[in-house]
Formats: sequence, structure tokens, C-alpha cells
Amino acid sequence: MKRIYLLGIGCVFMMVVSAQEEREPDIVPVIQVNSNSLYGKVIDKASAKGLPAVSVQLYAGPARDSLVSAMFTRANGDFRFNNLPVTDSFKLVLSAIGYVPKEQLLQFTAGQNKNALQKDLGNVLLEQDVQTLTAVTVTAQRPALEMGIDRRVFHVERSLTATGGTAVDVMKNIPSVTVDVDGNVTLRNSSPQIFVDGRPTILTLEQIPADNIERVELITNPSAKFDAATTGGIINVILKRNKRVGLNGVASTGVGYPDILNGNLTLNAREGKFNFFGSGSYNQSGGETNGETERQNKENGVIDNYFNQNSVNTRNRRFTSLRFGLDYFLDNRNTISFTQGSVKGKFSNNEVQDQEYLNSSKTLERYGDRSSEGRSGFRRYTSELNYSHKFPDAGKELTAGITYNYGNGETNSDILNRYYNPDGTEASTPARVRNEGSNNNDQVTFQVDFVNPLGENAKLEAGIRSYMNNYQNKFSTFSISNGTETLLPLSNNIEYRETVNAFYITYSNKIKTFSYQAGLRTELSEFDGKLIDKGQDFGYKMPDSFQHLFDGLFPSLFLTKQLSDKEDLQLNYSRRIRRPNFWQLNPFVDINDPMNISQGNPQLRPEFTNSFELNYSKQYNNGSMLASVYYRNNQGDITRYSDTITAEQYQQLNNAAIDSNAILNTFINAQYTNRLGAEFTLQHRFSKSFDITPTINAEYQDVKAEVGDLNLSNDGINWEAKLIANYRITTADPSFFNNFSFQAIGEYESPRIMPQGEQIPEYSVDLALRKEFLKDKRASVTFSINDVFWTDRDGAIYDTDNFYQESYRRNIRSFRLNFTYRFGNADIKLFNRNNSNDNDDE
Repeated sequence: MKRIYLLGIGCVFMMVVSAQEEREPDIVPVIQVNSNSLYGKVIDKASAKGLPAVSVQLYAGPARDSLVSAMFTRANGDFRFNNLPVTDSFKLVLSAIGYVPKEQLLQFTAGQNKNALQKDLGNVLLEQDVQTLTAVTVTAQRPALEMGIDRRVFHVERSLTATGGTAVDVMKNIPSVTVDVDGNVTLRNSSPQIFVDGRPTILTLEQIPADNIERVELITNPSAKFDAATTGGIINVILKRNKRVGLNGVASTGVGYPDILNGNLTLNAREGKFNFFGSGSYNQSGGETNGETERQNKENGVIDNYFNQNSVNTRNRRFTSLRFGLDYFLDNRNTISFTQGSVKGKFSNNEVQDQEYLNSSKTLERYGDRSSEGRSGFRRYTSELNYSHKFPDAGKELTAGITYNYGNGETNSDILNRYYNPDGTEASTPARVRNEGSNNNDQVTFQVDFVNPLGENAKLEAGIRSYMNNYQNKFSTFSISNGTETLLPLSNNIEYRETVNAFYITYSNKIKTFSYQAGLRTELSEFDGKLIDKGQDFGYKMPDSFQHLFDGLFPSLFLTKQLSDKEDLQLNYSRRIRRPNFWQLNPFVDINDPMNISQGNPQLRPEFTNSFELNYSKQYNNGSMLASVYYRNNQGDITRYSDTITAEQYQQLNNAAIDSNAILNTFINAQYTNRLGAEFTLQHRFSKSFDITPTINAEYQDVKAEVGDLNLSNDGINWEAKLIANYRITTADPSFFNNFSFQAIGEYESPRIMPQGEQIPEYSVDLALRKEFLKDKRASVTFSINDVFWTDRDGAIYDTDNFYQESYRRNIRSFRLNFTYRFGNADIKLFNRNNSNDNDDE
């Protein structure tokens, strides 16, 4: 692993050296031009970004009385003059609103430009006109959601209800995304791939502070450029990374109920070739969540007995995160960046369950209580090294990076189960169980991407990616009797290695109002798992033979027709893969609920998806809309399957106080699942102060699944709707209510079919209020309520020949009060300099 890591770093620095050798020199006061073409790029000196629409004039001679040519720079700051006359000098004049005008004299000796050679003038730097900028007041706000034809971008700064929370709270505010009470995220009823800054992560969404997130990108049908393992789409979390000149930062702190405490500090300092950034945060939350289960156990289709259970889980979650890094601008075309992050946390869960066992006439036969105390800790680290090189040609770029995620954790729990007769006497000896586990995980991702424009409208993109994931998990379960511990068979010791090597190429072009992109991605993937104590191997390799070569090929095609300046119609197709995750493969048995246990299936195979989308987008004066019709065909769909445990399984688990009628939840590969859906998102501004974003998604789902002689096929229609409303008070007159913002989010999910039943409906409302104050609105106070009416529940109804069960768990309602202060000073000098020219490259 270390060799691979060091090899990747070496490759990156080899590319840095290569790029340095090809770098053109910066403009100097005297340039000898020996070609009939001059070109360059206009750069903002503060941000190092290309400037569009800059007026560039070229005069023959040192005076400004003989104009040769004039133009505006392109969107990336590029300009180019061709077929220039032979003369002894040129004068370059640049001007743009908000920037100090600049003149540059280009001299050469007559006769030295006889050969038709091209000359790159490099990057021409413009400085912001401070006096002009200070007189400009910007009042427009960027919308929270920006809708494109291929992706949607959600800006977290507009999310009031997520302030002081985690990425889970952010996801609740995004159209098309739903979150259950455990923080699991779905996108159009499918599980998306979660990335952080475009790379895989071992962090969960609950471990990422919301205050550290700049934006979230949603891609419902990724092209061949992205990982093939994105059947459910991509949710890419982009962390904040400020590059403003000087010292800038944001500090925030908050309290709330139940047991909520958070603090966050983000800093960045930039001067010359260096940009330093860092952030640290602390998050704490607690509370109680309750649940209910009601079951009817059947014998030959007739109810044989009943079971009822009530549970209360008291939880506390605390974690700290630290992230820092450095950008080094070798010059305006080459940048090296390093980022280091760490997250440490401790979680506790104390649950009490009350149980009732009744016969067929609903007479109490016995009752019981089960208490469990669980503790867990984790440490997660991320190291990332990136390099980018921008060629003189507009849009041509090479990027390379290596990401190393590593971490470990441990978990411990104690379970006590007691049973009583109806008269209160003990029905059996109390059962005690102790669990302990540990895990280690490291991931390496190495990726190189190259973008090469081919003319005005065409573009070729290609890249390679290598991903390796090593995981070890050891979990031991002991039954305790008379002070003696006995290792139970459900203990397991597992390790696996997952590797995915990929190459992609895409070509795009535009012909008048029609554009297209065709791409192909090939991936070679392998999963090698081992049950160490049992000497059992499991896993898969794709493609496993030449005959199955198509298992490693993932084409995509995007066709777009521009109907008008503000209307687009797009049809796209992609083929993707969904590989089973660790918990779906791990045969470990989770016994936290003695009547509803779960276990992975090491025989699972990846599923393949053919995905089609038809999108129509339109912008109008007061907003924008996006309408989509989609169809997904999932071959070998990984599907949840439940059944009562067998007599053999009960015998193995008896010492763990598992009921003989317990339900075992596991996973199977269905024959297929088809989804046909339509989604509509609208972003409408009624005024400068009031806007709404409603979203509705309706879907027909058809599941075809069989286990032996048991037919689990099912079909049905489900729908979900979300409404986000924002209102802001802005007045010219001083008022206490000025700069108040209000946000309300309402969501409803209808029942959704499963192979053996349906998930119950969910609905909730979140509210938030923010007040901005002090000069330039540097400070703000935000108050938010999550799940105002305490209605958010996650549950399911199972209806089979052997049992009928209704169960749910309720979300934790919370209140937060958060204070945020922004600060910065562009005039602060970080380094003492004796030479004022040290900053010329910036």
C-alpha cells in the first residue's frame, strides 16, 4: 500500500516537472515578436482566474494612433490576434470595468518577424480598482439551487435549517433527495454514490459538518467520465476552500436541544504564490428516539400468536474534525495543492425494549424487557495531493491527484434480556450478551484527467483512475452465564480487498443548436473477501472472462437540442453498475433487536442498470424549471428479503436470547427491477424577497424476484413532494426587522412498495429564522427547528405467508440557535518582503 501511495506521489511530481519545462515566460517590458500571431490570457491578479469580456486593443507603434485590431477576451480570458503586419513595435491596451487600465509596449527589431511563427504572451495581470469597487453595492443573492441540463448545484450558504448541523441536515433541504431517520440518503428512490470533492470517502454524511460545505452537486445520470458504480446517481459534497487575498475566516458557535453543541472556525490566508486554508469544528447531539413493532405470526396462513414491542433509544454523538491545506501557485498555469483532514468521534446508544407475547386469542403468555448499552469510537483521516496544469490553448488542461483515506474504529455493547410470566415471576434465566468489535480501513484513489478542446465547439476528454480499498473487521459475541463467557457462532472475522481500475474517453461537439457527447468507460473490478476463522473465500471479478467482456464496458450518450436561448431539450443514456457494499456481503448477524435480526449475503453479485432520461429545462424572467422523464432497468437488483429464522439458525443463536419467531433480514439478487418515473422542479421568484422551490417525483416500480419456490414479485406507484420557501425582509429604512430571513421546508413521501410489502408514508416540516447585522452583514444569528410537528417516521409493513408486521422508528426533533461571524482583511501581509517584485507571478 505504501509503495502504491509513494508511486502515485512520484507520478504527480514528474508531471509537475514536465509542465514546468513547457511553461512560457511571463511578459517582460520588451518582447521581440517573430511571428504574425500574438495571443495570451488576461488574469485577475487577486483570484488568478481568467477574465471575460476585457477590451483588448492592439496598436502599431508606441503611440495610440494606428489601431491594428481590437477584441473582447473569451469566457476564460483568452485573446488572439492573427495576420499582423510587419512593424518595429506594438502597443497592447487593456481595459475592463472595475479594473485598473493597463498598457504594454511590445518592441522588436525590424525584420525579425519574417517567419510565420506564433507567440504566446503568457498571462497579462489586471488589478482590481479598489476605489471603483468600494462604490458598488451588490444586493442580488445567488439562488440556493442552480438547475442545469445535466446536474443541479445546491449552495449550502442559503440553507438556514442546516446551520450548525451536519451534511445529513443539508441533504434534507435538497430537491429530489430524501433522508430517513438513520441518515440514509436516497435520490429518486435509489441509493446514490457519495463523493467528497469528487473522490470516494470513508466518512459518513453525519461526520461532515454542514458549516464546512460550500455546495452539493446532484448528477442523476452520470456520463462515462464518472465512476460506473453510480447506479443511483452521484451526490458530490464540495468542501469550502477560500482563495481570497489576505486573511479571511468564518467563526460560528451554536447550542440547542436535545444536548446540541457545535463550534466551527474556518480560516484562509493568501499572499503571493501561497494560499493556506484550514478549519476545525466540534459537533454534539443527543436525544431519544422511540419505535413500535406489532406482528402476527402465522401457521399455514392462520394467525398462531402475536408479538408487540416498544423501544426507547437514548443516543449521544460527539465528533471533532480538522482540515487544513496549502495551494502553491508555481505560476498562473501550474498549481500544486495538498489537503489533510481528520475526524474523530464517540457515539453511544442505550436502548430499552418492552416486549409482549400473546397467543392466538391475544392472551398474554409472557412479557420481557431487553436493555442494551452500546459504545463506539472512530478515527478517519484523508490526505490529498493534486496538481493542475493549464495550457496556453483555451480550455486545455491536465489534472492529476492522489487521495488516501484511512481510519479505524471500535465498538462495544452489553445486552441483558429478561422474560417474565404473566404473574411477574421469572420465566427463564436472564440472558446476557457482550459484543466487541474493531475495524481498519484504507483507500487509495489515483486519477489523471485531460481535457483538449478541438476547435470552437468540439472537445475530447480522457482519463485513468485506480481505486483500491482494504478493509478488516473483527466482531466477537459472547454469552455470559455465571461469570463465564462463551464465544457464539455468530462472531466473525472478515477482511477484503476491492480494486477498480478504469479508463474513460468522451467526445463532445456542437453543430449550430444541436450538441452531443459520446463516451465509453471501461472498468476492471475485483472483490476478494475472506472469513478468516472459517477459511471461507467469497467475492467476484468483472469481467471474469472474455465472453463477459461487456460486464466491464459502460457507454453513455447525451443529445441536446437548444430550442432557444433559455430552453434546452436533452435525451441521455448510460449503463452503470452497483456493487454490493460491505454490510450487504458480510454474513455477520446483528442481534440488537431479538425479533428483527439482519445478516449480509456473501453470495451477492453486482447489479447492472440501463438508465434513460429525457430532460426539458427553461429559464424565464422570474425563475427556472426542469422537467424529467426517466426509465431504469436494474438487472440483478440487490433487494432486501425477510423470512423467519430456521430451526438450525435458532439453535445457533439461542444463547443470544433470540426469539424462535425472529425475522431474518438479508439481501438477494432479484431478477430485475424496472422504474418509470417523472420529476418536476420549479424555482420561482414572486419578488426580490420571496421565492419557492417545489419538487414532485412520481414513479412506477416493478420488482421481479424469486427465492426457490417463493415468488417475491411486486409492483406499485409511489410519489414524493418537497416544498422549500424563502422570504427575506430588506428595507431602505433602518429597522429591527430589516435583513431577517425565513425558510420553511415541507416534505411528503407516499407508501413505497417492496418485494414483501411497502414502506410507510413519511412527512415532516422544518423551519428556520436568520437575522444578519453589523457592517456588511458580517454577523448573523440563526434559529431552526427540525421536524416541527414530530411526524417524521421511518417504517415498513411486511405481509408474507409466515407473518404480518408493522414497525416504525421516530425521528428526533431538535432546536438550534447558531451565531456566525465573518471576518477578513485583504491588506494583511503574511510575509515580510524586501523585494516588491516577489509577487509578480500572482
